[in-house]
Amino acid sequence: MKIRPSNALPAALLGIAVPLGATQLGAAAMAEETQIAPSLDGLIGDHAVIQRDQPIVLRGTSEPGTSVTARLAGRTSTVKADRDGRFELRLKSLPAGGPYDLKVAGSTGSTTVRDLLIGDVFLCSGQSNMELPVNAAQDLIPDAHPPLDDKLRLVTIAKASSETPLTRFAARPKWTAAGADTVPGFSAACFYMVQALRRSEAVPIGAIHSSWGGSRISAWMGDAALRSAGMAREADLLALHAKDPVAAERGASTIWEDWWRRGTGDAPGREPWQPDAALDWKPVPKIGNFEQWGVPALADYNGMVWYQRVVTLTEAQARGAATLAIGMVDDADRTWVNGIGVGGNSNAARARVYTLPAGALKPGRNVITVNDDDVYAYGGMTGPADTMMLTLADGTHVPIGDGWRYAIAKRVPGNAPRSPWDDINGAGTLYNGMIAPLEPTALAGIAWYQGESDTGLPGYETRLAAMTRGWRQQFGKPTIPLAIAQLANYGTPPIAPGESGWADVREAQRLMAARDGHAGVAVTIDLGDPLDIHPGEKHAVGQRLARVLRPLVYAGRDPVGPGIATAGRTADGGVTLRFAGVTGSLHAQASLTAIGFELCGPTAGSCRYADGLAQGDRVTLASDGKPVARVRYAWADSPVVNLADDAQLPVGPFEIPLP
Repeated sequence: MKIRPSNALPAALLGIAVPLGATQLGAAAMAEETQIAPSLDGLIGDHAVIQRDQPIVLRGTSEPGTSVTARLAGRTSTVKADRDGRFELRLKSLPAGGPYDLKVAGSTGSTTVRDLLIGDVFLCSGQSNMELPVNAAQDLIPDAHPPLDDKLRLVTIAKASSETPLTRFAARPKWTAAGADTVPGFSAACFYMVQALRRSEAVPIGAIHSSWGGSRISAWMGDAALRSAGMAREADLLALHAKDPVAAERGASTIWEDWWRRGTGDAPGREPWQPDAALDWKPVPKIGNFEQWGVPALADYNGMVWYQRVVTLTEAQARGAATLAIGMVDDADRTWVNGIGVGGNSNAARARVYTLPAGALKPGRNVITVNDDDVYAYGGMTGPADTMMLTLADGTHVPIGDGWRYAIAKRVPGNAPRSPWDDINGAGTLYNGMIAPLEPTALAGIAWYQGESDTGLPGYETRLAAMTRGWRQQFGKPTIPLAIAQLANYGTPPIAPGESGWADVREAQRLMAARDGHAGVAVTIDLGDPLDIHPGEKHAVGQRLARVLRPLVYAGRDPVGPGIATAGRTADGGVTLRFAGVTGSLHAQASLTAIGFELCGPTAGSCRYADGLAQGDRVTLASDGKPVARVRYAWADSPVVNLADDAQLPVGPFEIPLP
């Protein structure tokens, strides 16, 4: 049986409502005070860390037309707020130091931000393996229970999705010093990374954690990045959704339908979402996770399931607009009414409520069809059943919490498209809500741990490069170092060479870093768990991310690990591979030969395993008498490999052509 994911990941930060005073006079006084005191955007609050050696930019709101002055560590700047009350102050850069107080004063009020440090600020982002906190990882180590370090500050950005870029957070994120009370709930990979950097660098460090489990990279890309990565259609649909949600939903459904037809060969009019689809329909035993129905074929199933429900309406009931509530769906749904797409979402915890325009319903038989795409752990329409209903134009409700039937869907290659406004798998939604409001924060570096949700989606290298360019532009430095946590091993170990969506993403990560010039990859192919997509070993992940960042940020000489450099042919038809970044020599662990290498011809399906002989910084593969056009290593979702150097750093996955 599958194991339901734990709820150990950090919950979203809570906003706290402050009650108004007991009298109108008190409320008016509070409103007046709020209006006249300057307020700051971004992350600068008590206990924050500000990036050293870069100009300090302060943006915020004050009384329109009034002067605003900022004072920090002997630096002063004054500007006048514009007619909307917006201001931008610039202070000269400061070296590492502190603590300092920052005072921002207007003509009739002031704001003081206390206990600021000047040091290096790092942004950590990605999906669930970045989100996984210290107390949900392997934490029976001293580093998971550190003494208070007042020079290491942490802040977590509350989860927020937005269809347009936000300029400020709904509630200011709160910085805290790293210690026994604050570390357990913080991102493990991020914390162990900055903990390692604090030990090697004599400066204050601030870590910003902004991630969301299950997210695709497209959700973290701004509008310009999306368009440069070939996702202009998604960007346009997102803009349309703000103006005409019904039209945008139909557009998203069309994209999904095209994907289904390409993958299955179904002819138009004969797809499973058509009202009279002839599938192997069976009654739904109950609303809830289908793994708990007692159906053997679904007991350990990940994939798509079709649901269908018929609703019979009178002519009066079918008249006008309506609202369809189908409850929660685990993980993602795409929903049709009478063969017309009406909505879709991939947040398993979100109740689906879709608007049906006038004309969507008809007198007599109406067919609701739902495609449930279960990508991990439990799946199904989970309701609750009593919340599932069709609300008609006259306000009456038609319960639809029972009477459903289901059919297991055919397999379709690759991952299904998601709506551009989808919280975690959309186009720009998480950038808008969780990255854009960080501006004008300056950074020393970025750590990125994501890619699981992009397996099976071509073009990851292009999307990662576009996202990185966009973030660097936002944070005001085109060369901000990027450390990429390469996907770890997960899934059934292979018994024969084959294609792998996980290997494709790893190769995209490697190539993007190699071509970027200011990025590096932390190889984690030896740190995963074939049975758990969230491996608990995050201590080593964080330390390897720190290894990547040290030479990029601090000109350090830490070994990062061996990486493929060149490939050549031997006189007898074999292959010689040379690796850069080797500490000492390469070694085949627990064997005389290195495993996981593949000799491949030019076509798919032509790869075969080959033993490697390691010596110094080279590996030799003997000829097998067949054509060789390229070499692959560790090319599987969960490869079994044994090649590392004297620093015990593994050789990472790669594919390289032969001259």
